[in-house]
Amino acid sequence: MPSAREVFDNLNTDYLTVHKAKEDLFWDTYMAVSNDDAGFARAEQAYKNFISDPARLAAVRGALASLPATDLDDATVELRHGLTGWLALFESNIIDSDAARQLMSELIKLESDLFAKRRDLVLRHINEAGQLEDATLSMLSTNLATNPNEAARKSSHDALMSLERWVLEHGLLDIVKLRNAFARAQGFDNYFDYKVRKNEQMSADDLFSILDDFEARTREANLRALRELAQTHGADATQPWNLRFFVSGDVTRQLDPYFSFAKGLQRWVRSFLHLGIEYRAATLQLDLLERKGKYQNGFCHGPVPSFFDARGDWVAGQINFTADAKPDQVGSGARAINTLFHEGGHAAHMANVTQNSPCFSQEFAPTSMAYAETQSMFCDSLLDDADWLKRYAHNAKGEAIPDELIHESIRARQPFAAFAERAILVVPVFERALYRLNDAQLTPERVLALARECEQRILGVAVGPRPLLAIPHLLNQESAAAYHGYLLANMAVYQTRAYFEREYGYLTDNPAIGPALAEHYWARGNGISHNDTLLSLTGEPFNAKYLADSCNQTVEQAWAEARAKIAAAAERDYPEPPANDLFANIRIVHGAELIADNNESDHAMCQQFERWVGEHYPTTVQ
Repeated sequence: MPSAREVFDNLNTDYLTVHKAKEDLFWDTYMAVSNDDAGFARAEQAYKNFISDPARLAAVRGALASLPATDLDDATVELRHGLTGWLALFESNIIDSDAARQLMSELIKLESDLFAKRRDLVLRHINEAGQLEDATLSMLSTNLATNPNEAARKSSHDALMSLERWVLEHGLLDIVKLRNAFARAQGFDNYFDYKVRKNEQMSADDLFSILDDFEARTREANLRALRELAQTHGADATQPWNLRFFVSGDVTRQLDPYFSFAKGLQRWVRSFLHLGIEYRAATLQLDLLERKGKYQNGFCHGPVPSFFDARGDWVAGQINFTADAKPDQVGSGARAINTLFHEGGHAAHMANVTQNSPCFSQEFAPTSMAYAETQSMFCDSLLDDADWLKRYAHNAKGEAIPDELIHESIRARQPFAAFAERAILVVPVFERALYRLNDAQLTPERVLALARECEQRILGVAVGPRPLLAIPHLLNQESAAAYHGYLLANMAVYQTRAYFEREYGYLTDNPAIGPALAEHYWARGNGISHNDTLLSLTGEPFNAKYLADSCNQTVEQAWAEARAKIAAAAERDYPEPPANDLFANIRIVHGAELIADNNESDHAMCQQFERWVGEHYPTTVQ
């Protein structure tokens, strides 16, 4: 019988092998570098078999039971800690019945088939030049927000509506039925209840007590914004293809010269350096541009989780993240920098988990999605801060963004802060209702009607600017029934922001932020609950108040805060960071092509990237 130490060491070694095999194939198929969908499905199945293996769970329980009742030395303390991490992982993912394991195998096959068909689907819209073109989800979204031609905007929304019908007719409903059967085989009423319990360690009722409270707090602000938009721009302004344009389209166009796509990489590097964020020698691979067949949504994943191995040697993370930018499209630069901060925040989190096993630093259960998204959404929240904009948003002449444009942006967007958060809220509202339908009710017409009903109730419009069934998260079992994590995360983000503002008075380029996040939020990985991370840093348990208060601010209140930040920043001395790189090995790729790397320096990498963009998109370099 293997010793507790042998059980632990074998788990660490074997997990790395199966996890990396799956994640490498995930990247290659999602980036359209490979079409080995069958190979990915096999690797996914092997991974699922590993994390849901009752024999491994029994071995961990036996190993823990074999340890002395009282820890006699540091080695035993560490071993107990690591085995407890594995216990949490297996208990979060265990599949207790042969029937459920068979259903999981069928689910993986169905999802793989749908992904392969979706990858080949071509959506089209009318671009700003009036031309009909193939369009990714990112391109459709940006066109909806920035194209001044209503017919062109409507073509983008029509494409999203056609995608809804397509997924319903090409396997999503069979997947929903099978997910529910899988959940019932494990004693849950439906798949939504199963995912919430497994991912967030709470019941669906407990989750909705938080979500319903937030909905009530922001309902009137949302309805007021819609009424005022219609009064200002006419009733058609709230049509789904018009809403985002009238909220921010003109401002987005005015902001565009200050958000150069080519300089986005440099601004990310410099901003994270000044925040004191580093990556502990991780290898980062970034694929930032749209490409035929490539997955049409940003994400971050880590083929090699970071940890200290049995010898106490540091195993640096291997982390990939992606965007789907089209540099010559208005608004693409802003979307790109948002992705760099968001996915770069995920990567910083994954690279800084300093436990003794990879089970603590992977992104799946028992890692809470709300906890994981807090890290990324905190980082991208800085991009809306007036002092960040003044320091980093410069045009081709090196001129800082004018105060008047920041004011105009606040005037356009602040009234719809509640709408933006409710656009997240509507997804779990819909998914919970979707998985409560019985199999006979799961027809395209009934599900589409349910989507429209949820959008009307939560968003206040007949159809959302981003129709619910066009959201890619619904198609993949890892992200399905987990979207509420984004809203829970944003609640934690605003609680975290409030702490740093109380403690230091500012966030942009505050060198205390990176070390504080590393200590309180990142180091322990999923070995600490989301609520306990907040208690560790802020001294307060999780609550929704700070986000709701921000959503309910008036334009005048938000602008007063922005002016105060600009004035304070102008008087503040910002020291140069102690290091001149992020302590990461970074590769910027376009599929199989290497665009730039930091073998020489981060600065040289940013210059290589800027030159490459200039050569391939000569009209975009600013």
